[in-house]
Amino acid sequence: MGFSSRRWQFDWRLLVFSGVFLPLLISLGVWQLNRAAEKTSLLRTWNSESAGWDWQDVAAADGWQEGQPVTLTGWYREQTWLLDNRTRDGRAGYEVLTLFEPLSGPLVVVNRGWVPAPASREQLPEVLTPEPLFTLQGRLAAYPEPPVLGAQEPDTPGWPRRIQALPESRVRALGKTPAPMIVHLADSQQPGAYRADRAPDVMGPQTHYGYAAQWFALAVALTILTLVASYKKDSERPKAGADNDNDNG
Repeated sequence: MGFSSRRWQFDWRLLVFSGVFLPLLISLGVWQLNRAAEKTSLLRTWNSESAGWDWQDVAAADGWQEGQPVTLTGWYREQTWLLDNRTRDGRAGYEVLTLFEPLSGPLVVVNRGWVPAPASREQLPEVLTPEPLFTLQGRLAAYPEPPVLGAQEPDTPGWPRRIQALPESRVRALGKTPAPMIVHLADSQQPGAYRADRAPDVMGPQTHYGYAAQWFALAVALTILTLVASYKKDSERPKAGADNDNDNG
């Protein structure tokens, strides 16, 4: 028996449920498509063999794009943060983030790479910061922001400081006006570098396209199920005569 024996029946609870979750599923699919486009742009920039931009040219052109190669000349400042809970090859450690002052252009936080953590949690690794003028090569990257609703631990006196995240606002709190992105050193041969072998995000755009397809498929399935559930068989609908009999009884 097909839809010819069924009639539409309004069910506000079903429509409210679909009205809430259908836009959510569609928005998640669109978000994954946007993430795929971002990853495509990042990989294209990362794989580009073009020479890095001079730091002052990046600032002048407002060319802040993740993965963009840059070259900057200046010196390290004393402000160094140790980004906690960073593992390499199964070993706990820190990423060394140091403020860098270029000859021209805004101050910038430089990720100098990874160092292993000492055996004792109470002890911080020894970090040596070179003082002369250097020319560095690296790539632009986003600030290591805290997780959603994550609490920011208070600053302790002295340097270096152990941190769980380093938002731009924390650098501004020092009275500095930093660049809107940080720089990851290109390799471990850069001045002041530790283990600087960062690679782009392993999750490629195809993975995001797959997630987007799943969200859109769920949206289609929800739409179909809502339509099917909204059509009732004639035998399931209340009879007008029965209602009248009950009213007269």
